Amino acid sequence: MIRVLLVEDDKNLSFILKSSLEQMIGGYEVITASNGKDGLELLSQRVFDVIVSDVEMPVMDGRTMVQQIRKHYPSLPILFITGLTTARDVINGYQSGVDFYIKKPFLPEELNAHIQAVLKMQARITCSPEQEKAKEETYSIGTYQFSPSQNLLCHGMEQQTLTPKETKILEMLCREKGHVVSRETILNAIWENADFYSSRSLDVFTTKLRKYLSKDGHISLKVLKGVGLCLNDETDLPENISSNIPII
Repeated sequence: MIRVLLVEDDKNLSFILKSSLEQMIGGYEVITASNGKDGLELLSQRVFDVIVSDVEMPVMDGRTMVQQIRKHYPSLPILFITGLTTARDVINGYQSGVDFYIKKPFLPEELNAHIQAVLKMQARITCSPEQEKAKEETYSIGTYQFSPSQNLLCHGMEQQTLTPKETKILEMLCREKGHVVSRETILNAIWENADFYSSRSLDVFTTKLRKYLSKDGHISLKVLKGVGLCLNDETDLPENISSNIPII
C-alpha cells in the first residue's frame, strides 16, 4: 500500500484524485490537506511514501512547504501538480526541492505512472549492494521455493502469488526458521500502528500461509500462544520454548 499525502486546495480535484487512486487504480491510501501548513502538520504525525502537492494555495504555498520538508526529509519523493506552466515556474519548482513537475490538466492514470516512476527511481538510488543482493534471495522451505522479491511461493510447477504482507511475514519467518518470531516483532514490522485489528489480520495471514505450505507434511507453521510464530519441521520446536505452551 502506497501512502500519499495529497496537498490540494481544490476540493473537487482532491476528491477525484483520492477516489481514483484508492478505488479505481488501487494500492493507495491517500490523506488530504488543503494547504502547505496543514500538509506539514500531517507529515509530522504520519509516515508517507510520497507527497503530491499543488503550488498555489492559501495559508502556505507548495514551494514554501517543500522547502520546509527538505530540511528534514531530503529523500522523500515530492511531485508538484500545477497549472503554472511557464519555464520559470518549472525551474522555480525544481529549485524548491521537488522531484517531478506535472502540469494540469492530467488524468489520474498519469499521476499513478509518475508516482510509480519516482518511487522506482528512489529505490534504485537508495538501495545498497547488500539490499540488492537480498532482493534476489530465495528460500527453500521443504519442497517449496520462496522468492520474496517476486512475491512467489513455488511448489514444483505450481506457483502461489502472495500479498505484500504475506510475503513480509513469511520472509521474517524464513530468516528465523526453527526459531520463534514474536507477534510484537511481526506486527511492528508490518503495521505502523499495531492494534486489535492488525493482530486479527495477522491470524488470518497465518492461516493462509499454513494452507499454502500444506503440501509438504514436514513443514509446519506453529502459533505459540502469548509468544509468537515458528516455521519449522512439525516435530522441531525451539529448545527455549516450553512444551506445555498451547499450540493452535
